[in-house]
Amino acid sequence: MSTQEYRHIVRIVGNDIPGERKMLIGLTQIKGIGHNFATAILDTLKISTNSNIGNLTEENVQAIEKLITDPVGGNFPTWFLNRRKDIETGADLHLLTSDIPFTLRNDIERERITASWRGYRHLSGLKVRGQRTRTSGRKGGAVGVAKGGMVAPVKKGSAGAPAAEATAPAAEATAPAAEAAPEKSE
Repeated sequence: MSTQEYRHIVRIVGNDIPGERKMLIGLTQIKGIGHNFATAILDTLKISTNSNIGNLTEENVQAIEKLITDPVGGNFPTWFLNRRKDIETGADLHLLTSDIPFTLRNDIERERITASWRGYRHLSGLKVRGQRTRTSGRKGGAVGVAKGGMVAPVKKGSAGAPAAEATAPAAEATAPAAEAAPEKSE
């Protein structure tokens, strides 16, 4: 490795990874490669997980790319892959980078078209995998008591008139009595 020049940017499977990153962290920057998969790749190739990714030789980069693109050829078990028994091909695949959201969109669209229960849940924006929805998953409009300026409820009087009109003459009747009281004291 000493004859190899340090590279500030290493390109692996179409992703630019800064050379100062450690091997394990640098590989997990590639979408579709997690911590366990990166550790398995580095253990298989006997590369130190603690060295910088900028110290990789070109042969090591090619060996890593070969394992990433064909993990079954590198004797990884099928349960390690992120797409087993693909619906279209029936093969065990490991999806990377932009293939992941593309495949996810296609799967959801297929469920919508076939009008499956999952498709209906996706269309409605509800939870799909059987979770509770009674208390969680409430996105969108408010549920429950309306907030804002509340109007005072109108009470009915004895004659069927609103209570405000029924109490108005009573208020007028008390006003002259209040004025009369000071006159008596004089």
